[in-house]
Amino acid sequence: MHDLEPYYYWRNDYSSEQDELSPFHGREYDEFAFTNKVYNYFIHPQWDEFGSLTLYAKLLFVDYDEKFAILEFIGEWNDTLYNDIMFLKEQVIDPLMDNGIVKFVLICENVLNFHGSDDCYYEDWSQDVMEEGGWIAFLNILPHVEEEMLNTQLQYYVLFGDPFNDFNWRRMKPVGIMQSIELLQKDARRRLR
Repeated sequence: MHDLEPYYYWRNDYSSEQDELSPFHGREYDEFAFTNKVYNYFIHPQWDEFGSLTLYAKLLFVDYDEKFAILEFIGEWNDTLYNDIMFLKEQVIDPLMDNGIVKFVLICENVLNFHGSDDCYYEDWSQDVMEEGGWIAFLNILPHVEEEMLNTQLQYYVLFGDPFNDFNWRRMKPVGIMQSIELLQKDARRRLR
C-alpha cells in the first residue's frame, strides 16, 4: 500500500499545503518516513490524516471561483466504530464550505471498506450544499462499498453508483470533472422525480 500515492499530476495547478484557505495549509511531508497505516500496512506519506484512525485523504484541487473541491481517499471508511464522517465533516468539509465550496468530488476507488452508522452528517452536509446549488459525488466506489452505502441510505444525500462509477477522471482537468458531474447529477435528479 505504500506505493499508492495520491494523484499528483495537478500539483503545478494546486497544492493544499500552500493554499492558505486549505485545512491542510502548512503541512510538511517527509518522502522517506512512512508513519501512517491502514490495516497494519504503511501508506505513502503524501496522504493527509484528519482525525480518522483508518481513513486518509488528499485534497487534490480546489477552485474557489467555481466553488468545487476534489478529494481522494485511501483506507477504511468506518462510521460505526470511529465516526469518520464526523472527522471529515468537521476537519475538512466545514473549513472548505466556510470558504464557499459547495460542490464536492470524493474519489473513493481506494476506500477498501465502508461501515455505515446513521446518515445525520451526510444529511446535514447535503442540505448545506444543496441550498447553495451544490452537490456531493463519490466516484469509483467498489461494489461491496456501494452496497454498504446503499444499506446506510446514503443515496438520498450523495451521488454514487452508475454513472459515477467507472469515471475516468485521470484523463480530465479538474474543471472538466466538475462540469461532467454537474451534467450527471442533473440527469440523476431528473430520473428521481
